[in-house]
Amino acid sequence: MAIDTPLSHRNLVLYSIFVRNHGPNGTFRDVERDLPRIRNLGVDVIWFMPIHPIGLPNRKGSWGSPYSIQDYRAVNPDYGTREDFARLIERAHGLGLKVMIDVVYNHTAHDSVLVHAHPEYFHQDAEGRPVTTVPEWSDVIDLKHPHPDLTAYLIETLQGWAEFGIDGFRCDVASLIPLEFWLQARRAVAQVKPGVIWLAEAVHAGFVSHRRAQGLCGLSDSEIYEAFDLTYDYDIWPVWQLAVQGKIPVRRYVEMLRFQDSIYPENFVKMRCVENHDQARIMRLASSPRQAVAWTGFAAFNRGAFLIYAGQESASRHTPSLFEIDKVEWGDYSLQPLLTRLAKLKKDPAMMNGKFVIAHSDPALQAAWVLPRHSLYGVFNVSGKQGYVLTSLPDGNYPDVLTDDTVSVRGGKMLLPESLAILRIAELMMLRPAYCELLDYNFTGR
Repeated sequence: MAIDTPLSHRNLVLYSIFVRNHGPNGTFRDVERDLPRIRNLGVDVIWFMPIHPIGLPNRKGSWGSPYSIQDYRAVNPDYGTREDFARLIERAHGLGLKVMIDVVYNHTAHDSVLVHAHPEYFHQDAEGRPVTTVPEWSDVIDLKHPHPDLTAYLIETLQGWAEFGIDGFRCDVASLIPLEFWLQARRAVAQVKPGVIWLAEAVHAGFVSHRRAQGLCGLSDSEIYEAFDLTYDYDIWPVWQLAVQGKIPVRRYVEMLRFQDSIYPENFVKMRCVENHDQARIMRLASSPRQAVAWTGFAAFNRGAFLIYAGQESASRHTPSLFEIDKVEWGDYSLQPLLTRLAKLKKDPAMMNGKFVIAHSDPALQAAWVLPRHSLYGVFNVSGKQGYVLTSLPDGNYPDVLTDDTVSVRGGKMLLPESLAILRIAELMMLRPAYCELLDYNFTGR
């Protein structure tokens, strides 16, 4: 992570909104009316997917992708005015929420305000026409970094939004842009507004390799951490997906979590999620709703910030289209109480200051946040099995902080919860991590 990243960032709860699909009118005012509910979820940061005007040429779908941007310094008139957005930010701040916007500096719309004024800012084909370096992204054209004037323009834009009231930037495909740009941008923004949150959409390892083979920029997550506070966990996302679908043992995913622990700075922060605007809803990906809930609980309990994608609180199975008006299926908000309790737990002293360890992986993920005289022990039934499970806990009765029920442990066994249970433990010895047995290496607790 960046040298000045606060450790408390690993306990952030983020909430992702696509304005077009969030409310009945798809406007800033719709979102403003929903802010109290979002705050009551336990959210710290609202991340707005791009709020800028969308390009017209080569649009995908009827309405176009928000990631095909005409003007980085304007707001989409379909959503409202700059004044509407300013009022929304002010209202969010009044509720204790921070506001993050999407930054898309790898590419623009074909009719970007920069195209005619500065064609030298773009990748070009042999005829001098702006092009994309990713053929399937046909609705955009790629900026060509580095270019000193382009760098200055983009950084001035970031500073302007920070002065406008923005508290954080989620940087789209950040791995495709040179590291020096991000380092320079972070320093420059800090001059006008210290403490801005930087979230990188790092990309899959295979995409990094593909870019490098083409002679293009492809940053690893370890490089990204020099400039960013948080990154996606796409480095292990394919393994997680396979585990959720039951195609590989869950222990393989645990091994990848250990891999992250070993290659990143000690206080690295991943943004954990089970769904987002680019990925399938967990209710569709998992084998059953109970397993979906178990995986959701583990993502929130796991080391790192936690993302809620709008509609997740309603157990939605449908991922809204990026290219159409495709409203979030709000339903009855059936998961809102659970997500609220999980978000509250992110601020528990054990999760704020404890040591995280995964103790078992099969048939349930068992993990703990350990502090002297104050620990949390989570049991996540990701397998969907019934019966009893071996546990490292001493015999006793433990309160479940999610339900206020009591969970009994007898003879090193406990009844598997339907989905999850998180127990408060007064005294808990340091646990032997599950991956010790998996990888046959010696662990010395401290």
